[in-house]
Parts: sequence; structure tokens; C-alpha cells
Amino acid sequence: MSKETFERLKEGLEDAIAYMEGDKSRGRVHTVMVPVVDVRAVRKKLGMSQDVFARRFGVSAATVRNWEQGRRRPDGPARVLLQVIDKEPEAVKRALAG
Repeated sequence: MSKETFERLKEGLEDAIAYMEGDKSRGRVHTVMVPVVDVRAVRKKLGMSQDVFARRFGVSAATVRNWEQGRRRPDGPARVLLQVIDKEPEAVKRALAG
């Protein structure tokens, strides 16, 4: 690793620590807004049962049921994954096929 690269990494870590300690002038927060996904509509568009959808995309069937019945809401990474499944299901299938 070059000295320049090391210095940039060190500065970035110092900025992150300062930010965490309250110095908001040394960092930026990026917020990504991910829309709410209608899990049932996505699943039906793909022509999959709850069990098949769950197995294919690595969640439990109970989780899919809870999302669809409104007992739970997908959040964080699950919401992002569902958005990508909705827009690019084949890409997700290829990525998970490994």
C-alpha cells in the first residue's frame, strides 16, 4: 500500500471517529430512501408460492407470510433486497445461484 493511500485511509478513520464523538463537521450522512415493497405483489408477479419465494430468496416462509399479512414489515437489507427482486429478479437469482 502506498503512503498516500495509507494517509487517506487514516484521515478517513480519524474523521469517522470524530463524527462518532460528536464533531459533525468532519463527516457526512447519506440517507437512501427505499420505497415500501408489496411483497405479495412481487411474489405473484414472479408466479411463486410463498414457500418457493422464501426458498429462492433465502428467507423463511414464515417471514414471507408475516410480511404479506402485515404482522411484520421488511426493513433494512430485506427491504432493499425485495426492491431489487421486484425490479431485477433475474439478477438476484443469478447472484444467489453461486
